[in-house]
Amino acid sequence: QVQLVESGGGSVQAGGSLRLSCTASGKTYSSLCMGWFRRAPGQEREGVASIGSGGATTYADSIKGRFVISRDNAKNTLILQMNSLEREDAAMYYCAAFERYNADYICPLTPQWLWDYWGQGTQVTVSS
Repeated sequence: QVQLVESGGGSVQAGGSLRLSCTASGKTYSSLCMGWFRRAPGQEREGVASIGSGGATTYADSIKGRFVISRDNAKNTLILQMNSLEREDAAMYYCAAFERYNADYICPLTPQWLWDYWGQGTQVTVSS
């Protein structure tokens, strides 16, 4: 089992920045694909960004150039730096993980059934 705990959500004005963190425990962190997903009210959950154990990243088109995903394997921590936030970015953000030992693996955001472990989420609100 992997336990994931998110933090860093909050309220920000459009154009502002937020930094989300996720701390993992229970498995060897360096063996995990890590990712961020979000669900806005009335919408389906969608993948935002992922990062493999070797650092390969994937981003949703809607946030490319604005968000950056990174990981610190020594601290079992996943980061999502969100810049130039838009009202459409407002959502509950979830940290997720699944095991993949290949360091070169590019962790896909879909299908979501690949992602075995989920955090409770952290809310991001963006006001105009």
